[in-house]
Amino acid sequence: MARASLAGRSILDLASLSTDEYSLVLDTARQMRQLMSDDVKKSSILRGKSVVTLFYEASTRTRTSFELAAKYLGADVVNITTSNSSVTKGESLRDTLYTLEAMSFDVIVMRHPVEGTAAFADKVVKPIIMNAGDGAHAHPTQGLLDMFTIKTHKGSFSGLKLAILGDITYSRVARSNIAGLSKLGVEIHVAGPKPLIPKFVDELGVKVHNRVEDAIMDADVIDILRIQLERQKVGLFPTSREYARIFGINNGRLKLAKPDVLILHPGPINRGLEISPEVAYGDKSAIREEVQNGVAIRMALLALTLGGAK
Repeated sequence: MARASLAGRSILDLASLSTDEYSLVLDTARQMRQLMSDDVKKSSILRGKSVVTLFYEASTRTRTSFELAAKYLGADVVNITTSNSSVTKGESLRDTLYTLEAMSFDVIVMRHPVEGTAAFADKVVKPIIMNAGDGAHAHPTQGLLDMFTIKTHKGSFSGLKLAILGDITYSRVARSNIAGLSKLGVEIHVAGPKPLIPKFVDELGVKVHNRVEDAIMDADVIDILRIQLERQKVGLFPTSREYARIFGINNGRLKLAKPDVLILHPGPINRGLEISPEVAYGDKSAIREEVQNGVAIRMALLALTLGGAK
């Protein structure tokens, strides 16, 4: 049987990766976490390689962690914000990609508000494409870092119940977690306001609930999504206060889950809306750990795709 390898591969979504490839990334990320704990956080694995981040949307965690991951591995990194680039002069995405390819970048890490742009980029230029989020379609590195965080705490995925709560319609994180974790045998439940639950979600093999209490009952992991007001054209729930009262996760609701429940949130969090401060900063929360694991996962992907790291 051929050994899993990501050498030379673009990372566009989790649906196109196998469970063996998931394991390869998670095992490599564990080694990268060790490197991050060293006094000198530097490796020469990607010495002589170049990475560019191209973000058409705002980001703190994903963009910074990709930059840090590349630097820890010895690569050269350039960051492009579209507000300070030729995009403001009307340059098309295709021409921007051609420009970066002409500069001989090895990897283009890109985020774009339109679904399918990462796949488009992979077709038109030669550098490896790392999808850092394309619209509401996919966020594969967030899915992998959540996977890594769950495995670190729970040991395995077998028999786990995961509840994903909130803005499912506009969440690329939800889609990536459903695609990846369902492959690993995790039982997935979703809940949120009806306008924020897409009609096709039950076709993905998840269980849909109208009440958040039913979704989190005996849950091993709860993934709380940010309400993405910037993507919503109209108000899809009455008020923030009503949302917090009906769907927000607080210590009272948390008692319905298992005693060792793990709390995830992709960030940034809306404190007091989808999650209360006592839950966000409580002992069941792995939100800050997810940030650490994001660097390790992105180090692993860069090393495996660019360097074929062992």
